[in-house]
Amino acid sequence: MNFSSLLRCGLAALICALTIPASAQFNGPGILSGADINKPAQLTTDQALLFPPRHDLLLSPGDLLDIHIFGQLDYNPKVRIGHDGNVALPLAGVVSLDGLTVNAAEELVARRLQDAGMYNSPQVTIDVTEGPNAVVTIVGETHGVVPIAGSRRLLDVLAVAGGLPPTASHVITINRPGLTDPLVIDLGTDPAHSGLANVPVFAGDTIIVSRVGVVYVIGAFRTPGSIPLVQNTPLTLLEATALSGGVAFQGKYNDLRIIRTVGNERTVAKLDMKKVLYGKAPDPILQPNDIIFLPDSTLKASINNGSLGTLLGVVGLVISIAYR
Repeated sequence: MNFSSLLRCGLAALICALTIPASAQFNGPGILSGADINKPAQLTTDQALLFPPRHDLLLSPGDLLDIHIFGQLDYNPKVRIGHDGNVALPLAGVVSLDGLTVNAAEELVARRLQDAGMYNSPQVTIDVTEGPNAVVTIVGETHGVVPIAGSRRLLDVLAVAGGLPPTASHVITINRPGLTDPLVIDLGTDPAHSGLANVPVFAGDTIIVSRVGVVYVIGAFRTPGSIPLVQNTPLTLLEATALSGGVAFQGKYNDLRIIRTVGNERTVAKLDMKKVLYGKAPDPILQPNDIIFLPDSTLKASINNGSLGTLLGVVGLVISIAYR
């Protein structure tokens, strides 16, 4: 083989190594998790549900009850509902209260006392002073158990639990016993208007504080990983790039991809990073659970990891042998 043939072979090997395309395939939805995935929350607007004139707590075993009769200071038993759901009341005997609302329990005790001939039309009042239902439970980004008697306001309960961290969504969900659907409330970010969403909460409620979401950065970035979104503060592509340490040397600027899942469908948008950097293309606003993927440039990656030097060394060796 003459020198020109050897040189052509060496250059062909170099060109082939540098032109192997880098490929990544994102061609379908992720694992299905139901038709309601990623659907926006439907806020509760019914004022009768948000601000009920009265809320009756359901009694259950373990509740400690303080019972009064209006105008009768001598009748004030304090009893706890047993595991069988019953309480033993003076002058009324054993009464089953498990599963009754406070209002229904008051009527039942009054009827038992009247049937026993002890009082004429007694006005009975029952207060739940302790028990598994005498609390509001908070789960999610903020969590805790807040004792409550009667009702308290949502902002007060959240403040007792430590407030909302930066990663918490301001859309709050309240699961309330007796309601088919949860209450969904947007606190917003303006304290002057948050009071409009400061709804009453009651013992037995569960308040769910969800995470506002994260953006995932993978590929040719200096510090890939996840970036938490701040409530109601948009995060753009350039901001996410800066938070990820910038683009690494081997990044393929003209092939950046934003992968977004809407419902059960996965979409891929390709962008030229340099056009965004120089203001020739808009800086897109990212959404929760977006994935930013920047592939490697084959040529730059070869230079970065030393492969190009190895190939040039092979070509140089071939040329040197040809001159011997």
